[in-house]
Amino acid sequence: MAVAYTILSAVSMWLAYQLRFDFFVKKDPLEMAYLDRLPGVLAWILPLKLIVLVIFRQYSGLLGYFGTPDVMRLGRAVCCWAAILGLIRLQIPGTLVPSRGIILMDTILSFSLLVGFRVACRSIREALTISSDSRRFDERSRIVILGAGDVGADLTKDLLNKRGLGRTPVAFLDDNPAKHGTRIHDIPVVGFPADLPAIKDRFKVDEVVIAMPSAPVKRIAEIVNELRRLHLNFVTVPSLDQMATGQVKVSQLRSVEIQDLLGRDPVVIERETIGKVLTGKVVLVTGAGGSIGSELCRQIVTFNPKRILLFEHCEFLLFQIEQELLEKGYGSIVQVIMGELLDENRTVWTFERYQPEIVFHAAALKHVPMMENQPREAFKVNSLGTMKLAKLAAKYRVDRFVLISTDKAINPTSAMGATKRLAEMSLQAIDSDCGVSTRFMAVRFGNVLGSSGSVIPTFRKQIAAGGPVKVTHPDVTRYFMTIPEAVGLVLQCGTRAEGGEIFVLDMGEPIKIVDLANQMIELSGFRPQSDIEIEFVGLRPGEKLFEELQHTGENLLETDHPKIFRMVREDISNNDTEARVLAIAKICDELEPSQLKQRIQEIVPEYSPYL
Repeated sequence: MAVAYTILSAVSMWLAYQLRFDFFVKKDPLEMAYLDRLPGVLAWILPLKLIVLVIFRQYSGLLGYFGTPDVMRLGRAVCCWAAILGLIRLQIPGTLVPSRGIILMDTILSFSLLVGFRVACRSIREALTISSDSRRFDERSRIVILGAGDVGADLTKDLLNKRGLGRTPVAFLDDNPAKHGTRIHDIPVVGFPADLPAIKDRFKVDEVVIAMPSAPVKRIAEIVNELRRLHLNFVTVPSLDQMATGQVKVSQLRSVEIQDLLGRDPVVIERETIGKVLTGKVVLVTGAGGSIGSELCRQIVTFNPKRILLFEHCEFLLFQIEQELLEKGYGSIVQVIMGELLDENRTVWTFERYQPEIVFHAAALKHVPMMENQPREAFKVNSLGTMKLAKLAAKYRVDRFVLISTDKAINPTSAMGATKRLAEMSLQAIDSDCGVSTRFMAVRFGNVLGSSGSVIPTFRKQIAAGGPVKVTHPDVTRYFMTIPEAVGLVLQCGTRAEGGEIFVLDMGEPIKIVDLANQMIELSGFRPQSDIEIEFVGLRPGEKLFEELQHTGENLLETDHPKIFRMVREDISNNDTEARVLAIAKICDELEPSQLKQRIQEIVPEYSPYL
């Protein structure tokens, strides 16, 4: 590369002189004197140019790879040496210093020649790669890309450069009429997505790629329904969250999943506000290996905390999230702590050793039917464990304590929901103590799409096994939101804490579980009730037909965020709640499940236990 740059720099200066003096057309003695001194000019200008190129790291790039950042660096290098030559010209006029016109022409020529050389090298590499891939992959799918935006353009670039991916773009379709008739990477934008039936035979389309990650969910659902009607294979690009965090590349296409059709429009995350709370702080996340806990860790590390403590009792889950964060380069701030929430020695040691300033408490037992038969464990972890952890947070003067709660804590009919409600009450009681500086809060939300043990993974396994897909009741509904959305809003709730609040997230419209089952069957390429049956098995103990948004007596108030609401109810006595929880804890091992539920109901009167 150094040799090529030297030759091209010399050629550009020589051409600048020739252009300046009309390629020797004129025989003026003064002009000939300038030309005769060209070797002397090159003798000191060439080393200057090469030194500037070294400073701007032009020798560190690979010849076959050249992009916009390289063009910008090269442009800055050329402008730099032009400025140096201009300053020298002002200070030392003479025949060994080029004139201003020559300096200007040399600048333009140098930039053009060097960029042209690098582009030629890249073109040769791409041509050789395409030729090689073409020999190895003669059969490639002809695809139409829905979405002619930045994501679609990046996808096309990747597919054209990497023919081994097995897909060849042949056309774009986009909702924006201003883009129709244009070309992206020489691929035409031929119309609207609705024009697909008219152009699929013309372009011999094998597959459709939905490259519209920011489109409204309703629009994606409409497109998917149309593609099903046309019997076309279709895939989609990764989500914006995955691409933004570098988890995947745009060319890593995947099947359309139920999350794409049930999710909601993207929520604006106030990163600056959250950063003021998390940046430079020691943050403790309990249940760090779970669905919510691990996503909390992924998002928190992006705000540059001083340290993040991953508290988890499951070795496998803890190892998984630790390795993920290490691979992303956060090893210097990640500290894993294996421990049980009820192991008081371990939790005390954690607070004494690391002095956390913010706690996100996601550890819980959450499976409704399982906990219905084992309310003792749900009480110990969800209620007693939360209360003891909150007391430690108050003792060690933690700034904020955020409990991850659930909509099942609202007028609960399950042991899981009742124990989570009792956890909320414990937090409010501790917060009411005048001597406590910690700001305690709870955040309620519904089911998260794709979390471990939730309905979606269960349905997916049942479909893979050939059915039947088991739905509890034809009218049962649930609220759903994506894990990243839920966690982003949890972090924003943490910035709004005054102490004692229960925040509830806007969960959108409830979704009928039978509709969800139908959509998942169709996405898998089957027909509901024909290829895969849906079987109604009845509500299980502790389950509701529908979830509620608030308790009787609670007032739902708006906040300054459109997706976050604040619950307000009467204060709860600290001593009374704590004493009653501890009283149950002393005898819970001796009580029958039904007796324990009745004791919990005495503290949580809105609880309607299944006995």
